[in-house]
Amino acid sequence: MKYLFPILLLLIAACSQPKIEVVTSTESESWVVGGLAKTTSSKENVDAQIVRTDTLQTIDGFGTCFNELGWTSLQRLSQEDRDGILQELFQPGVGANFTICRMPVAANDFAEKWYSYNETEGDFEMKDFSIANDKKSLVPFIQNAQKYNPELKIWASPWSPPQWMKYNKHYAAKSLLGDSLNMSDKNAKDITVIGNGLPLDRQGKEGTDMFIQEPDYYKSYALYFTKFIEAYRKEGIDIFMVMPQNEFNSAQVFPSCTWTAKGLTTFVGQYLGPAMKELNVDVMFGTMERGNEALVDTVLTDVDAKKFVSGVGFQWAGKESIPGIHKRYPDLTLYQTEQECGDGKNDWSKCVYSWGLIKHYLTNGANAYMYWNTSLDAGGISTWGWQQNSLVSVDTTDNTFQYNHEYYLLKHLSHFVQKGAKLLRTTGSFDNMLAFKNPDDSIILVVQNELKENRQLNLKLDGTYISVDLKADSFTTLKVE
Repeated sequence: MKYLFPILLLLIAACSQPKIEVVTSTESESWVVGGLAKTTSSKENVDAQIVRTDTLQTIDGFGTCFNELGWTSLQRLSQEDRDGILQELFQPGVGANFTICRMPVAANDFAEKWYSYNETEGDFEMKDFSIANDKKSLVPFIQNAQKYNPELKIWASPWSPPQWMKYNKHYAAKSLLGDSLNMSDKNAKDITVIGNGLPLDRQGKEGTDMFIQEPDYYKSYALYFTKFIEAYRKEGIDIFMVMPQNEFNSAQVFPSCTWTAKGLTTFVGQYLGPAMKELNVDVMFGTMERGNEALVDTVLTDVDAKKFVSGVGFQWAGKESIPGIHKRYPDLTLYQTEQECGDGKNDWSKCVYSWGLIKHYLTNGANAYMYWNTSLDAGGISTWGWQQNSLVSVDTTDNTFQYNHEYYLLKHLSHFVQKGAKLLRTTGSFDNMLAFKNPDDSIILVVQNELKENRQLNLKLDGTYISVDLKADSFTTLKVE
């Protein structure tokens, strides 16, 4: 009996020790499961403290975007490879666990060509509305993702209205001179980029409304959104939210349309908002790609529009305005809507830069974080000549693929952080990390070691002390249960 009590104490102590799962990625090795992390009795040299009750905003999820060149690149692969990628991205518990994704309303910069759902000028009743083009690409792309996650949430925004609804009668807002532009990349064959045909004297500019500011056009465009929602529902795809315009300050060579905040406020408050309410579809203001908080205030203080606006979406330079908006509207839903897109090289330096973006958005109130290009041919050249990064790159020579660094970085969060998790505040001298509490009460810590040598990190989680060895220039996720 004299040995029984000490044995019981040891068993109780062992059972009370948290289970710690560790995954690490470096430039040379991605997603290495296992690593040295242990609880310790030492209370010395604690670098950071986390208290599970010190919660911040709720996380709605992580995701990517469905666009045409994403699907055409995946079509180069065997069905087995393509299905494997979609399973990895979307099936719960397998890989990235993506839960919330974006799609365009008609053509965008990574479409195969310019198109809208109705180019019949003056068809205010939308009799000729059709998503026939989407049935070749976007619809099957989304439907194949839904096979692995039927609960996937999808929201949408247009890059441009139909041409006839714009003052310049053209899908673009900035001229791309010449009939074509040849671009080449070491990872891609020569590609002929489509010239957009917009004359210089019909260009748009920031701070102006390119959409025709008349009631018949507003009303018809709201109907255009309604038809879009209804058409996709017939395909088994339920769009839960829309934003009225992608990057409404940016005049681009690809499909785009500048608006003033006042013009969008009128559209949202008097036309789009009521139309979407009838369909039980949310409206968020955005996408905001400027640091000018007053643009958001315009819609949030309007007596009509504010009734329908459930949140705001930010991307690119919009990151400068999210801290102030979150401070003044602390209960407002905020989405990071498009990660900055890189240069098509998919290198480690862009991955490190992306970590800074993720930290910035989440620590300033973002409830969701989304990547842009899911998959592209190697080199990432768009139809209109912009090279961008993607989660997956497809080699067009031998029709093989690879997951890129930024995919694994996003997976370091999305694989572990559950929908409904809470961001946790962290304190201490070490702040290069994000902490979350999942609905199942597990704690997720995502840490970067930016140093060029290994280091030990000492953490205090509630009353538990944890020591973890971090590889040089790495990202590490710890799941503590």
